[in-house]
Amino acid sequence: MFSMNSLWEATAKPGVEYPPLAGTHRCDVLVIGAGFTGLSAALHLAEAGSATILLEAVQPGQGGSGRNGGQVIPGLKEDPDDLERHFGPDSAAFAGGTADVTFSLIDRLGIDCDAARDGWIQAGVAKCHVPGLEARARQWESRGVAVEWLDRDAMAARTGSHYFVAGWRDPRAGRLHPLKYVRGLAAAAARAGVDIRGHSPVTGIARRGKRWVASTAQGQVEAERIVMASNAYTPAALWPGLRQTIVPANSFQVATEPLSPELLAQILPRGEAVSDIRRIGNYFRIGPGNRLLMGGRGSFAEPAADSAFDGIAAAIRRLFPKAGRLKITHRWGGRVGMTTDHLPHLHELAPGLLAAIGYNGRGVALGTAMGRALADHLTTGKALPLPVSKPQPLPMHGLHPIYAGLAIHWYRLRDAVEARQR
Repeated sequence: MFSMNSLWEATAKPGVEYPPLAGTHRCDVLVIGAGFTGLSAALHLAEAGSATILLEAVQPGQGGSGRNGGQVIPGLKEDPDDLERHFGPDSAAFAGGTADVTFSLIDRLGIDCDAARDGWIQAGVAKCHVPGLEARARQWESRGVAVEWLDRDAMAARTGSHYFVAGWRDPRAGRLHPLKYVRGLAAAAARAGVDIRGHSPVTGIARRGKRWVASTAQGQVEAERIVMASNAYTPAALWPGLRQTIVPANSFQVATEPLSPELLAQILPRGEAVSDIRRIGNYFRIGPGNRLLMGGRGSFAEPAADSAFDGIAAAIRRLFPKAGRLKITHRWGGRVGMTTDHLPHLHELAPGLLAAIGYNGRGVALGTAMGRALADHLTTGKALPLPVSKPQPLPMHGLHPIYAGLAIHWYRLRDAVEARQR
């Protein structure tokens, strides 16, 4: 039987096994989900003096937070001008500062997670991508970011691939080892006083008087307020309609055997992480052991064989013909919460019950910063960086593997047509 082999698991020390919840407990704030958002929220809540309990269905990092590409990218899918036009100037400032929040937190807590602030390149593979890339770069430049525009020759030199027509570099960004990071956040939260419980999936939430009660198989937590941060791993029964607001897509990744010194000098010689701007694009970086990591959108079904990753391996051969001969040593994936407007959603499901969901592939930096913003809101009353809304379930959500799969095929066709303009 096929079993995913995560490079992150292979290169991290064993994680702490947090015990399951048993009996009845009380706290100020209950956080559900030990990913980047939940752990950051719990940590900052505890540091502000709130008695905090965190419940995780498995163990910290077992969801998407411990299995993503480890790219620390500021901003959202929307350009900063659009964010400010729709939500005000604070929204763009928040989005642009998410990487700062993440790297500052790593430094403050001394988390050993291979963090490197080498920048991020957003790449275009067709001429029609250039105007959008230029506009985005200039908008951030007008806000004080020292962006760097890269023409075709510069892209070849910086990435080691002749596949790209242009791109721009964001110096605020970087990369890290996501599993080490999430486990480091958990350790810091525990030191700050957060009571973390693993193997404690929440089976129900109910209002009892002035407090909320969350139940698990072996216990319950009574809390004044709850933060739900389970994102793409939100159970359908946890809160009516919440899971139905996103499409839980799979992001697959592969890692090669170590690059030779010759290839390492050619491919990403300055260490940047890269994402291309296509509708169904790829992202890549150099990972632990000087391996080339490549990721992209996978099937909605869980992978059942090595062949499920053939599309990602083919992207390596297409972008880096010499590296394409290297053996693929690791294959893994995790879920990404996608929204129709490509923005994260903040919901007040009921008084004292907040949820953050749908990071659209920007979860490392955005989840960290959102967790802090949620904690600040609950402890000081500070306004949240994006508007709070009521959940809007997607029509026929149960059919999302069908209609989203058709949409992905359509996007890939459009990407292929545009790529002929190279």
